[in-house]
Amino acid sequence: MGVPLCVPDSLVARVPAEQRGAGLGRDAVRLLVSQGPEVAHRAFTELPALLRAGDLLVVNTSRTLAAAVDGRLGHARVVVHFSTRGADGRWAVELRDPDGKGTTRARGGGPAGSVVRLPGNVRLVYEEPMAAGSGRLWWVRVSADVPALLRRHGRPIRYSYTERDQPLSVYQTVFGLPSADGAGSAEMPSAGRPFTASMVAELVSRGVQFAPVVLHTGVASQEAHEPPYPEPFEVPEASARLINAARAGGGRVVAVGTTAVRAVESAAGPDGVVRAAAGRTELVVTPERGVRVVDGLLTGLHEPEASHLLMLEAVAGRAAIERGYAEAVRRLYLWHEFGDVHLILRDEDPH
Repeated sequence: MGVPLCVPDSLVARVPAEQRGAGLGRDAVRLLVSQGPEVAHRAFTELPALLRAGDLLVVNTSRTLAAAVDGRLGHARVVVHFSTRGADGRWAVELRDPDGKGTTRARGGGPAGSVVRLPGNVRLVYEEPMAAGSGRLWWVRVSADVPALLRRHGRPIRYSYTERDQPLSVYQTVFGLPSADGAGSAEMPSAGRPFTASMVAELVSRGVQFAPVVLHTGVASQEAHEPPYPEPFEVPEASARLINAARAGGGRVVAVGTTAVRAVESAAGPDGVVRAAAGRTELVVTPERGVRVVDGLLTGLHEPEASHLLMLEAVAGRAAIERGYAEAVRRLYLWHEFGDVHLILRDEDPH
């Protein structure tokens, strides 16, 4: 596919928008709009004018966890990235090496039986790889309550392209809600980050509705280009009704982030009707499978992985995605979780 697989270093967003100048807010990012053959360049604050009364935004209410914890494997210093809690109480984790710059580099996990010592005399014991043939993510047992451990000793996962550590609040979206069991996302559902409370109020005043869903996303890792693995999700009954009503009334269903796409499409039947659902989804959205519900997607600009590109292509087609990515580079859009955003809409007039 004709999209850049490596983003020029100058286009990486190293700090959040609100830290790039005096008086700026989270919404001080650019908005690339792709629809059919058209590409437009907007400010994110113009989003309410681009949506219509009756449209509906599907938003992920998963909160970001302070999922990185320092530990020791033998005499070696390591960093554990807590990714996903399994149904059996185990956790999938990724082990990383400190790089001396406040960030980390990839390191293989295991072998089975290895013990990582964590703060507070907590022990983490490796059991088995999460997926056959991949040593990156391992299932482990932890001798303490992990959400409590993260609240006390964790910090947000930070990758090397960012400039400095940030407080956890920087990695929360306006939609994030605490869960009863302390679950959350290892990495921020970043498409929702530019939204502010005032923008949400303006959208509601214009007749745009919101349907909350949950998908707790695990560790993507910048070095690994793997398909998504099973992640916990929930589409509540009230949200299913809102989505179905919007579609029946001619409104567009726009997912805020690929996590929202994955959740709502996991709850959609072949007939396109969304029903309340919860569990773990293994869905990979591809052009062959298509999308049954969403008419658009608001997403950040990220170095494209195969599964990510396939989802975008399923929504808008290959040509529109290639055109949009080329424009993003040409017009110097900023990438990654603190960068600019891309609104991808289905072509309403393909002829």
